Order: sequence, then C-alpha cells, then structure tokens
Amino acid sequence: MSKGGSSAGVGRGQEDVSGPGDEEEVTLEMRLRRLDEIVAVLEGGDVELETGLTLFEEGVRHIREAEGLLSRAELRVEELVGDVPDLGTKPLDRSEE
Repeated sequence: MSKGGSSAGVGRGQEDVSGPGDEEEVTLEMRLRRLDEIVAVLEGGDVELETGLTLFEEGVRHIREAEGLLSRAELRVEELVGDVPDLGTKPLDRSEE
C-alpha cells in the first residue's frame, strides 16, 4: 500500500512489491512489471500529488534495486567467463536498439 494508507491510484489495486524484508524475493521481472504499472498511472495524469510522489519514490526504489540486480548478474557472468579460456565479454552495443 502507499504510505498514505490508501491504495487509490497505486496502480490498478496493486501493492508495492518491495515491502520491508522482501528485497531478496522480488525478481527483476517483478520490478520491471511494477515500474510499467507506476509509469502508466503517472502518465494517466489523474493522480493526487501525494500519491504521485509516493509512486515516484517507489519507482526510484525499483530502479535502484534493478540496477543492483543487473550489476550482480554482470559480475557473476564475468566471474564465470573469466574461468574459461578463450571466452570473454564485451559491452552491449546499445546503438542497435
């Protein structure tokens, strides 16, 4: 639920997927899905200021946690590939997107 105690405008009745102590259980896919919901609600424009700020804050938390998950995954891949001769990694070419 939002900090204001009301779930109105929090995204089609969805609750914050990152409650206290649940950080390890929330997957990247869940975070991205919730971010999509938050963006849709905020872009709809029919959100009270306090609810919008609460959603924005939740979105920032999801982004930071998603970045952490991706960084840890990248390090893991680097470690695995580093153990195999003739295998290497290179940065993803974002110009193709």
